[in-house]
Amino acid sequence: MLLKGVITMKKEIYQDAKQRYAALGVDTDRAIESLGKVKISMHCWQGDDVLGFLFAGQELTGGIQATGNYPGKARNAAELRADIEKAFSLIGGKHKVNLHSTYADTTEKVDLDAIEPRHYASWVDWAKQQGVGLDFNPTCFSHPKSESGFTLSSADEGIRSFWVEHCRRCRKIGEYFGRELSQKCVTNIWIPDGYKDIPADRLAPRKRLERSLDEILSEKLDESCNLDAVESKLFGIGSESYVVGSNEFYLGYAVKNHIAIALDAGHFHPTEYISNKISSALMFTDELLLHVSRPIRWDSDHVVILDDELQEIADELVRDDLLSRTHVGLDYFDASINRVAAWVIGMRSMQKALLRSFLEPTEMLRRAEREGDYTTRLAMFEELKAMPWQAVYDQFCEQQSVPVGSAWLQEVRQYEKDVLSKR
Repeated sequence: MLLKGVITMKKEIYQDAKQRYAALGVDTDRAIESLGKVKISMHCWQGDDVLGFLFAGQELTGGIQATGNYPGKARNAAELRADIEKAFSLIGGKHKVNLHSTYADTTEKVDLDAIEPRHYASWVDWAKQQGVGLDFNPTCFSHPKSESGFTLSSADEGIRSFWVEHCRRCRKIGEYFGRELSQKCVTNIWIPDGYKDIPADRLAPRKRLERSLDEILSEKLDESCNLDAVESKLFGIGSESYVVGSNEFYLGYAVKNHIAIALDAGHFHPTEYISNKISSALMFTDELLLHVSRPIRWDSDHVVILDDELQEIADELVRDDLLSRTHVGLDYFDASINRVAAWVIGMRSMQKALLRSFLEPTEMLRRAEREGDYTTRLAMFEELKAMPWQAVYDQFCEQQSVPVGSAWLQEVRQYEKDVLSKR
């Protein structure tokens, strides 16, 4: 009787929310349906602190840091996939998994310039079983040939050619993912290249980077299977004064060469927000990659939460119908908390932000704006913050057969007790 009463109460709460949104001209059922179609690319590297499996015992370099030592991190591909499966069981919808090249699942000793699709075959088999897609990234860090701080822009031809070959092979692997899974794979290039102190020559490394990218992209691949993207950064640890792959460089290169620009929420000045860049970038590029993160004072990759900037990002994507041209992925690595929980918090926060955007009476707000009625615009923005969107998200979770509210946390705790604590 108690369970029946709870179910009845939940239905009544949703019906009340549905009526309140209907008064604003918003169909909550349609919003739920729209959210269910959005694929978010969940980053595998949260599960093991960005270490990967290709080089056992490697240390993170290239400005990458995962802080904390929470027990239970994945030690191999099987454990990582089990953790991802657990996270996905607590997140509504079907999504994608974002892999770095160092997550090859193979017993073969192979360097980054020799990787092939067969080294990732188990990931493809698993993705088919799970009904998810795969995205991919060259790993131009944490390697002896990246210790100088330069990879694709290196003045050492041996080092530069090594990384060019690595990225070439990553594109082929991305195409393989897309073809096998019938879902376009985004292959994203990010490099840590730069100087700690003020350089004497900013132009030469950028010319070398342009040459490298031209060589990498010279082979034409099936665009229905692979999307090339390049990712900028303002500064990094060890490259505080100069980063070769700046936003201006990569945006210009992406527009000129008809590839995607990747915008990472943590890769800009603390007063810059990528939400304000989305519409501009998509005016001149066909597709966009977003790495949604949460920087605190620097690119510190905190777990994504439902904050103001996340909501602005979602609003930009939904208001202008840009989701079909945008690939949304998460990018953070927090080793101080349960890693499965970190995935669930970030993914569900992204979904909540998108749902709130789907629930916005956009045309009403735009009409007020066109008419110069900025009073109504501001008043409605504030009123919408207190609308019962949580009841709609709860209904989404019910329909997707995933835990409602904080009930997922108990499942994570049980998984920690049964699985993670025994590693």
